[in-house]
Amino acid sequence: MALDLRLQVKLSQQLVMTPQLQQAIKLLQLSRLELVEAISQELEENPILEEGIDLQEEKEEEVRSGLEDDFSPIQEKSSEEELSGEMDGVADIDWQTYLEGYSLSSSSNDARDNYEEQEDRPSFESLMTQPRRLSDHLLWQLGLSTVSEVEHRAAVDIIGNLDDSGYLQTAIEELAEHAAVDLVVYAAALKRVQGYDPAGVACRNLQECLLLQLERLDLSDSLAAVLLRDFIDELEGRKYPQIARALKLPVEEIFAATKLISDLDPRPGSAYNDEEAHYIIPDIYIHKLGNDYVVTQNDDGLPNLRISSFYRNALMESKGVDKQTGDYIQDKMRSAVWLIKSIHQRQRTIYKVTQSIVKFQRDFFDKGIEYLKPMVLRDVAEDIQMHESTVSRVTTNKYVQTPQGLFELKFFFNSGINTSDGDAIASESVKNKIKEIVAAENPKKPLSDQKIVDLLAEQEIDIARRTVTKYREMLGIGSSTERKRLF
Repeated sequence: MALDLRLQVKLSQQLVMTPQLQQAIKLLQLSRLELVEAISQELEENPILEEGIDLQEEKEEEVRSGLEDDFSPIQEKSSEEELSGEMDGVADIDWQTYLEGYSLSSSSNDARDNYEEQEDRPSFESLMTQPRRLSDHLLWQLGLSTVSEVEHRAAVDIIGNLDDSGYLQTAIEELAEHAAVDLVVYAAALKRVQGYDPAGVACRNLQECLLLQLERLDLSDSLAAVLLRDFIDELEGRKYPQIARALKLPVEEIFAATKLISDLDPRPGSAYNDEEAHYIIPDIYIHKLGNDYVVTQNDDGLPNLRISSFYRNALMESKGVDKQTGDYIQDKMRSAVWLIKSIHQRQRTIYKVTQSIVKFQRDFFDKGIEYLKPMVLRDVAEDIQMHESTVSRVTTNKYVQTPQGLFELKFFFNSGINTSDGDAIASESVKNKIKEIVAAENPKKPLSDQKIVDLLAEQEIDIARRTVTKYREMLGIGSSTERKRLF
């Protein structure tokens, strides 16, 4: 068969994603924090964009500037008189006492009148310091110890490899090999660090951590230490009768020793791990006004973008502007305009999706989570005449503040479970019922998954045991054996 080359004309349709469309899709799926970061980056890179001032803020600024113009002579005169009178006694001020008694909410006269009240307030320096971390606390103790230089470096290396809970994540053999130091030095440094406060720090596993804490309490020969050394697996499985038979002791003594172990700290370094709280800012609000629900967008914190008037005028009055500069301004202008349009489109889409959710889930907003209805992305997509993928991007990492609480928009989309009367109930409602059943159970006799199935059947909810197990694990609830509490 002969092969030859030919030119052939073919007509076909193909969907091409322009850079502008890609940017719009990217902005649509960003969370609020990511959107603010993207806008800030664009403000730095695009000189055409600038952050405008709201009309209300602009009016307030005008009023403020007008007041300053009216009273500026009086203020300047009073400031000069006060300055000349106060400069005479500057040398007599005790600045240390002034800083310690300084308060943002009280004047100097109030500070003198309420001296006893201000003594209870934190000092000025305490407001400027950062919380001490676990590594700082251990290095401070190491600095008070008398050790050789090589052991000091080994101890610093060990402290640097501790996690937030205080456990050593790297074997000392590996650390010694990497530092080309004798293993004996690292073993001695590890023992020294384990002797520091808090008790149980720098251990390799939970068993070693708890045993070290018992050693600090002079309980190395206690029954609790025996249980940790020889019956750690049985303790995890709560096989107390089996342990009692093996040690030939009453089960009550095993309970008492287990109670002592439960009072120990499995994460000794957590007390020095002050993580900052990350607050969720809702993207949209749902307010109830009378019998209706009103959807409002949350634009607080989002920069108010606008096109720079300087570059707009430069583009309109193109005299004196060379072609390269003009092309650059036009390119940045198109990018800025498309960004502003994409952000507005994103806000409108979130608004439409939220309105549709309110229409479908009216009973939830009126009565609570038990009345949440099964709903899928297709329901909202058909209602607002958009594609399911668009609805999926809009509802990801977007939060709404409702009269029932703060929820992610994805929360309202869940599968349905049939009830005995033929209706359907949302899976989130079933999860909430499982949570309520577990919360009300006797901790000494926790309910099995089959018993939870029976209790749900009494509420006309037909669900399989494996489904209960799946929902329980999704909620972070342990099995009946793990939930059992003997004391």
